[in-house]
Amino acid sequence: MFTSATANAPFVARINQAGYHLAAVGRAVTLLGVVLPLLLIGILKFTAIEIEALRPFVENTPWLAWLYPAFGFAGASYFLGVVELVTALLLIAYVRSVWAGLVGGAIGSVIFALTSSTMLTLPIWETGSGGFPFLNGLGAFLIKDVAFLGVSLVILGSSLQQLVSDLGRKIDHGDEQRIER
Repeated sequence: MFTSATANAPFVARINQAGYHLAAVGRAVTLLGVVLPLLLIGILKFTAIEIEALRPFVENTPWLAWLYPAFGFAGASYFLGVVELVTALLLIAYVRSVWAGLVGGAIGSVIFALTSSTMLTLPIWETGSGGFPFLNGLGAFLIKDVAFLGVSLVILGSSLQQLVSDLGRKIDHGDEQRIER
């Protein structure tokens, strides 16, 4: 049992330090958990298999259907691949750049809001098991995007907070120069 706060201060400090380290590792793993799928699936968008695999997603989602008339089947897939790869690179750069986090978080939020919303129009329930709440393969593939949306929103929000904080420090110090990019 704890006898006094001062007697246990080193123990509490070690626990606190461990918490900071675990949180830092957790943030890195969380970022990696979004970046890796964006990179791998983004690269896949340049293959014939993925061009065909995208068709039901795009054709059956009214807010994505414009992609095929605008770019064609391959062009739409390539466009999405470029957006995913650029977003992944921006999220990697977020570690060093508030601006990269701002743009990457915003694009990631749009990507994952759109992909999550396709669950409203696509057959995602396993009918052989009675439907809701049993996801089929498509539903299982898409449901992760809700978490990715959350991570993207956190990155966007923290980047906005950091930007405002940086701006406030510059104003407080009488430095009217632009914030470094």
